[in-house]
Amino acid sequence: MLPIAIAIGALTSAAIAAYLARHRLARLLEHPTMLLFHYFYYRDGKDTWGATEWMGTPIQKLPLDLWRYHDILWKTRPDVIIECGTNRGGSALFFANLFDLLGKGRIVTIDIFDRPEVPKHPRIAYVVGSSTDEKTYRAVSQSLAPGERVMVILDSDHARDHVRRELEMYSPLVSPGCYLVVEDTNVNGHPVSRSHGPGPMEALEDFPWREAGFERDEQIENKYKVTFHPQGWLKRVSTSSTLRSGEIDQ
Repeated sequence: MLPIAIAIGALTSAAIAAYLARHRLARLLEHPTMLLFHYFYYRDGKDTWGATEWMGTPIQKLPLDLWRYHDILWKTRPDVIIECGTNRGGSALFFANLFDLLGKGRIVTIDIFDRPEVPKHPRIAYVVGSSTDEKTYRAVSQSLAPGERVMVILDSDHARDHVRRELEMYSPLVSPGCYLVVEDTNVNGHPVSRSHGPGPMEALEDFPWREAGFERDEQIENKYKVTFHPQGWLKRVSTSSTLRSGEIDQ
């Protein structure tokens, strides 16, 4: 019996060692695998994220990020989403349809182009103008009713200085418990589009978001492994801020 027990013990030990080795290898491969997926999915954008639609309208998002937005809206129930960057209106329609399911909510979406083909929906208000223009900002901020819970998404011009200005202007409007999402922080080598130049990530690195009452939600960022907005999922946890709503240069 002893030789049999020894043999069984040896086989068990070998199986355990093989299992641990496989899982150590899997852990080692996890990060580079996600980077490769991110790189190739973004690189082939014409056939992947660039071809993504919502209800027939181009949305140009990573589907995993759309699911993150679903999770956020379900948990936080904002009354208003301010979206800087309408493009074709796919994301505005996506949010409007989610708000339909929640039974509340509206979207104020801003773009420099007035596109007649954007989807029409009673929960969507389109604002034409630059998001960093004082007139545009005042029109949007004055449309907010007292007590409304506000979420902000920055997805317009991805140049660092423009995004930095949006952060200064719109972050004070975000309600405690709601989110400020800085989109496309992945460009300029984070990890894609290395030739882009300083963009949303650099704007975020230059912006005092902690002092403005925000914290990074690493749980929502890491939940689906890959995101086009690394470090860009910010949750308002405090109203203490060095910035005041509407404090913009005259």
